[in-house]
Amino acid sequence: MLSRRIIPCLDVRDGKLTKGIRFQGNVDIGDPVQMARFYYEQGADEIVFYDITASSDRRDIMIDVVRRTAEEIFIPFSVGGGIRTLEDMRRVLLAGAEKVSVNSSAVRNPEIIRQGADAFGSQCVVLGMDVLKVPVSETIPCGYEIYINGGRTATGLDALWWAKEGRRLGAGELCVNSIDTDGTKEGYEMTLTRMISQAVDIPVIASGGAGLPDHFRAVLEEADADAALIASITHYGEYTIRQLKEHLAGRGVKIRKTWE
Repeated sequence: MLSRRIIPCLDVRDGKLTKGIRFQGNVDIGDPVQMARFYYEQGADEIVFYDITASSDRRDIMIDVVRRTAEEIFIPFSVGGGIRTLEDMRRVLLAGAEKVSVNSSAVRNPEIIRQGADAFGSQCVVLGMDVLKVPVSETIPCGYEIYINGGRTATGLDALWWAKEGRRLGAGELCVNSIDTDGTKEGYEMTLTRMISQAVDIPVIASGGAGLPDHFRAVLEEADADAALIASITHYGEYTIRQLKEHLAGRGVKIRKTWE
């Protein structure tokens, strides 16, 4: 079994690190490049950057942040937000990122997933999914709907169908962001994560809701996630990455011990 990953998630708005709750009420909390370096030194397995308003504002991607980060950290990192074309993907990868994450743009043009996988390999393409729990219906049989534009716009797409479709088109990973639990620190959305993890044969990253060390154990073991994103509980100094990893190791979860 591969080691489970702990991945700090850095939301960026206008070049600054920001954090909100359920995709709303964001406040700026620092410099994203400095925070990436801090997490790298703490022992993070990867870093994820999301430019959270690039898609809704139809802005370009944050190449300067990508370049500066590549000079500061030596672990894989992915970048999402504002990536709409194959050339956007190329620019991000050439600037130093190992992966690109497509979300809103993939809903509008699913072929971007296939194009990226064909050009750079599936391992470079992450499909980000912003998901909200909704009533079960004929169009949303799984009870979870895909949203785009930073959680602002409903799509009418069933989340389970979209996960399978993303895998079919060539995505190498899925990052499942629960809008309902985002920033709440009440735990990950277990039902959603388990449902998608068991439906696809590619890694699934759980996102949204971590508040306690055991929330990580639960989503990795009970919901079959391959990795978990963190934000609030480490951004504000409640826990360190080492403390989270020690908790997981002590309960038999296979992780990369960066302190040995």
